[in-house]
Amino acid sequence: MKIITVLGARPQFIKAAPFSKALRSRQETVEKIIHTGQHFDYNMSRIFFDEMGIPEPDFNLNINQLSHGAMTGRMLEQIEAILIKEKPDLTVVFGDTNSTIAGSLAAAKLHIPVAHVEAGLRSFDMRMPEEINRILTDRISNLLFCPTETAVKNLQKEGMPAFETQKIVFTGDIMYDSVLMFKEKMKPVQAELPSRFILATIHRQENTDTPGRLPKIIDALNRVHREHMPVVMPLHPRTKKYLDKYGLQPQFITIPPVSYLEMLWLLDLAALVITDSGGLQKEAYFFKKFCITMRDTTEWVELVESGNNVLMDFKEDIYEQIIRHLNRQVRFDPDLYGDGRASEKMVEKILAFPGL
Repeated sequence: MKIITVLGARPQFIKAAPFSKALRSRQETVEKIIHTGQHFDYNMSRIFFDEMGIPEPDFNLNINQLSHGAMTGRMLEQIEAILIKEKPDLTVVFGDTNSTIAGSLAAAKLHIPVAHVEAGLRSFDMRMPEEINRILTDRISNLLFCPTETAVKNLQKEGMPAFETQKIVFTGDIMYDSVLMFKEKMKPVQAELPSRFILATIHRQENTDTPGRLPKIIDALNRVHREHMPVVMPLHPRTKKYLDKYGLQPQFITIPPVSYLEMLWLLDLAALVITDSGGLQKEAYFFKKFCITMRDTTEWVELVESGNNVLMDFKEDIYEQIIRHLNRQVRFDPDLYGDGRASEKMVEKILAFPGL
């Protein structure tokens, strides 16, 4: 069985490591990897292959730094050409990026079955390009691998599966697989950091591009850093661009983008996590760290419902909300995201899927 895996953004590399390992352990499967190049910075892409043992991509499209439409269109065109040539039995896509929707569309239009890892997630915020990508990808995927029971219920409410060729499968969260796989290989960041700090990451469009929002976030983090606890932020290229554009001066500690193994090390030491990342919300939970999510909505609603995550209310004072949660503890439920065998379950379902 030949399988094409489409990757392009940092979270996809993290999810691909345990999946690729499980897939390649089966003699009846052959995997080829398309890297769209969506994340082009070394620390955002290349280093994940080096550190995590992901096989070298068979195809590197190097498509990046374009508008959403242009990027998705070029990916769609080039992925389609590869699929026509390779004639895979299945295409696997991860998450909710432009690479995800381009890979799934290219395959579906060629009548190649699609497996969507992290199916059924919903923020119910259509302003987010990720929400559009995940909804459309679910609609045209055949195997819907859900990380949570909430995701399963979301698909069922939407009338999925709509066709006999679709199947909803609860697998647990593949990012939990990754944390368990790589936790013992954590890598210290090459910077002098305080022994106790708040780990912050900000990069989403609704925070960087929305007028007035990024200055308020930076001002609040500056004050928290001065008055309560050091703040450490790995600086995403998009965030740096807008800090320069707005003339904002972080007074907290900024470091270059970090690798996955370095991020695990930061999470292990952090007292609190502040982020707008989807993946980091869960990774904070896996490390039993309370998370403040700098967003109006989250696709990981079970973290909020279980009292381990809180959404930022941008109508209120950001600083006051942060200090309110400085000493919050996490109530860890080992069953919330499965048993750490999501990738193995996915491979079993792929091999047993009718027609493959």
